Amino acid sequence: MEKDKILIKPIITEKTTFLEKEGKYVFEVSPKANKTEIKKAIKEIYKVEPTKINIIKSKGKRIRYGRTTGRTKNWKKAIVTLKKGQKIELTQK
Repeated sequence: MEKDKILIKPIITEKTTFLEKEGKYVFEVSPKANKTEIKKAIKEIYKVEPTKINIIKSKGKRIRYGRTTGRTKNWKKAIVTLKKGQKIELTQK
């Protein structure tokens, strides 16, 4: 799998900004990606050394648009823990 297709986007919420102080960053990743592929992609794109990667699978929710029912897509997120002293700049200043 290609490196740019493994990491879809960083997830920036109030909860994840508190995790950044502990050296943890949250990314939406490809549903087919595994921990080793995510680790290699983080190393290559951000030039930092991840020590630990936790993966969470989220099922899509049921939604309705008037009479029509459907589902949002299933997705996966990864919590990446970095070595002490390393940072990833996710926001543009």
